[in-house]
Amino acid sequence: MNNNLTKAYKASPLWVAALAFSLPFLSLITLSGTSATSYLLLLSALLSFKECRAALARHWHDTRLVVTAFLINFVFVLLCFVLRPEASANHLEKPLRMLLAVSALALVLARRPSRQALWWGAVGGALACLPFVAYQRFDLAQERPGGLINAITFGDLALLLGLLSLVAAIDLRHSRARAALAALGALAGLLASLLTGTRGGLLALVPAAVIFYVLSRHERGVGQRVRLGLLAGTVLLAGAYFVPALGLEGRMAEGLADVRAWDGGGNKVTNVGIRLELWKGAIMLIRDHPLFGIEPNLMKMYLGRYVAAGALDPVVLTMPHLHNAILQALATGGIPGLLAWFGMFAAPFVYFVRAIGARGAASAAFAPALAGLLVVTSYFCFGLTEVIFWSMKACLFYALTVFLLVGFCQLAKEEIGK
Repeated sequence: MNNNLTKAYKASPLWVAALAFSLPFLSLITLSGTSATSYLLLLSALLSFKECRAALARHWHDTRLVVTAFLINFVFVLLCFVLRPEASANHLEKPLRMLLAVSALALVLARRPSRQALWWGAVGGALACLPFVAYQRFDLAQERPGGLINAITFGDLALLLGLLSLVAAIDLRHSRARAALAALGALAGLLASLLTGTRGGLLALVPAAVIFYVLSRHERGVGQRVRLGLLAGTVLLAGAYFVPALGLEGRMAEGLADVRAWDGGGNKVTNVGIRLELWKGAIMLIRDHPLFGIEPNLMKMYLGRYVAAGALDPVVLTMPHLHNAILQALATGGIPGLLAWFGMFAAPFVYFVRAIGARGAASAAFAPALAGLLVVTSYFCFGLTEVIFWSMKACLFYALTVFLLVGFCQLAKEEIGK
């Protein structure tokens, strides 16, 4: 009986679709939903190891650069652990689990689930996280609500769920009811992000707008809808700026005041002032250790020396990281570390650009490729003011979503070939 259940489970793409749905849906309304989904995807791939290996082998030529980029990142961190006596094994978990997220790609290729599962998971996640954070903001009077996690990560992921919902609306445009529901998800994700007070994440809207604008001029069937969406989004953001309840105008004004105070030698213990002081310290670390960086466990010790010399404010010693992913990678890994980190963005970006350029909007590959571009560019922008991969949830969400979308692009390629 157990064998029959296992065979039935292994043969069904519905299970993989359910996992693809649960990844975005549970990401912000549960504490461990993303991690649990990653474990279930890995276990499912192991139970279907032969089929997954064969499916991945068939598509290896197209997907190898993306997989290799995550492998290189893990190997680099592993080498740091081996060669640095002061290194901690805890630093291996995130890059290892991001690499193992390739199980999502293998399962999609082997079981061929519908990509709409991922769309509806994103829409559902965006719609569910909005009342969650709105309750904290208005009923509990929390100035920076963040659900079950910190406000920055919540705001970043909520914004990304909104962008994925927008792609879903484009992909489902032939059904007005479904497209309208997906558009509501896009609105909910944006509003949820604004309610957290997260400013840095809004930088992701710049490349997103550029991507949508370029595609609207070159791809038939989506141009007019995308342009209307861009106009609506611009009007919404402009309106949100003047709504006191959202606090966007106040947060922007506060940020400018923080910069002026820091530049004038005044108060450095502000949200922006602390970041600027950390970035100043990061440049010092990079200047003194340009090739291979320093072990993350020793960062506070080195920063403490700069503080003792009067070059930095002591507030930098209260922060767990440098609040900039590029500076963090360069300071802790040197040039090799920066290249390993950057590869996890460059390889998927190139893959998704090629997927769009080769197949066009009329094909099934357009929507997952567009979504992939938004995921990659958004995470890169998130990293400009935050070390976004500091959070395990954010690490897994990025890797799993990228591999799922690569898988859906490959399925579309097979369909076109047939």
